[in-house]
Amino acid sequence: MKNLIRFSIILLMISGSVFGQKYMTKNGKISFFSNGQTEKIEAVNNQVSSALDITTGDLVFKLLMKSFLFEKALMQEHFNENYVESDKFPDASFKGKVTNLSEINFTKNGKYKAMVEGDLKIHGVTKNVKSPGNIEVKDGKIIATAKFSLLLKDYGIKIPNTVINNISESIEITVNVGLDKIK
Repeated sequence: MKNLIRFSIILLMISGSVFGQKYMTKNGKISFFSNGQTEKIEAVNNQVSSALDITTGDLVFKLLMKSFLFEKALMQEHFNENYVESDKFPDASFKGKVTNLSEINFTKNGKYKAMVEGDLKIHGVTKNVKSPGNIEVKDGKIIATAKFSLLLKDYGIKIPNTVINNISESIEITVNVGLDKIK
């Protein structure tokens, strides 16, 4: 399955401009945080594949839902079985663009504000999202970060009444990926 995800990312990038400059990672990090009334829930996924074409702004992310790690095994089990139904919806993805590409100098070390827009697919539901973020160019590497919130109900993720106070309806997502140039 992991090889299929990596292959999909590579195909998406190859379908772009032949002369584009492409950057990629297979070990990006996406985490989420839920601050419910009675419990805080956090999980981290360090196996996120991502690719960026700096000439077109095309940006893709793909991750396996079962790769999220929780502090408690029971939380991880409930997440996969009851909420995101990982067997039925094994992955999440984003396909979009950096929309302010002209404001980012990928040839010069520095930190730049980025605006990203595209389609986020979670739990079999695709929604258009916009998010500000940051891109740091450092010695030929690109570090992209962002933080945004999403509503579980927008993606068809239901919270059982028995734990409605434990889980916030809004989840904070943090993205941190270091992309290397594809040679």
